Amino acid sequence: MSIPETRTWEEAVQWLKSQPDRADLVRACFYDDPLEASALRFHSGSEWKAVQMLLDGRKGKALEIGAGRGIASYALARDGWQVTALEPDSSDVVGAGAIRSLSDATATNIEVITEWGEKLPFADASFDLVYCRAVLHHARDLRELCAEAGRVLRVGGLMLATREHVISRKTDMDSFLKGHNLHWLYGGENAFLLEEYLSAIRHAKLRIVEVINPLESDINLFPDTKSAVKARGARKLRLPSPALVPDIALKLAGRFSQRPGRLYSFVSTKD
Repeated sequence: MSIPETRTWEEAVQWLKSQPDRADLVRACFYDDPLEASALRFHSGSEWKAVQMLLDGRKGKALEIGAGRGIASYALARDGWQVTALEPDSSDVVGAGAIRSLSDATATNIEVITEWGEKLPFADASFDLVYCRAVLHHARDLRELCAEAGRVLRVGGLMLATREHVISRKTDMDSFLKGHNLHWLYGGENAFLLEEYLSAIRHAKLRIVEVINPLESDINLFPDTKSAVKARGARKLRLPSPALVPDIALKLAGRFSQRPGRLYSFVSTKD
C-alpha cells in the first residue's frame, strides 16, 4: 500500500499496519487486530494498572473524550464504570465505528457519541470521571476543552488526562514533530508547554491533585516500565539490584528532563 499524498488518520493507520517492519509500533499503539484482543491487552497492561491505582476503586459514570478505537472505554466498562465514549472520527478502523464494533464483540455497554470535546452535548455535572488519553495535546482549543470537561464533571469527580506531550519552549516544537513516530504520516501531532496545560485545567475551575512527570509512572512510560528503567539504571551504575534505584531518582530525572514531547499526566478534581 503506497502512502497517499493527503492522509486521513484512518489512512495513516491502515498504511502503518501494512508495513511488517512497523509491527512493534502498531502493537505498542494498540492498532493491531483483532481489536478485542488489543483492548484486552490494554486492560491487563502496566499502563492501565497504574490508572487503576489512581482511580482507587471508584465507580460511576465515566466520559472518555477522544476515545479513538475504544480501548480505554472498554477498560473502564470492564472495571464497572458506566461509559460514554466521545469520538469525532466516525471511522470503523480508528474511530466511533471501531468502538461500536468493540462494544458489540465484547458484549460491553459503551455509549458512543460522535462529537468534539470542545462542545460536549451533556448537562452540567453529568459524570464522575472524565478521562482523556493523549487527547489534550490534540485540542483545537485547549482551554475550551478543559472548561467543558470541568463543566460536565460532578463535585468530587476526577478528570484524568494522561500521556500529554510537553515541550519546554515553543522553539522545541519542530524538533518534537520531526522525532515523532506518527506525525510524518498525517501531520496531526502537537504539544504544549507544561504551564499551558496547568493553566487550562485551573481555568476550568478544577483543582490539580497530581502532576505525573515522564518517569514517575508506567502511565507515561508505556510500553516501557519503571521496573525496566530501574534495571537499566542499576546496570549503568553497577548496582547489584534494581531495588537500589529509588523512586525519587526517577522522579527527579523526569522533573529535569527537557526532551521535546516528553509525556506528562494530570489528575484533577472538582471541589
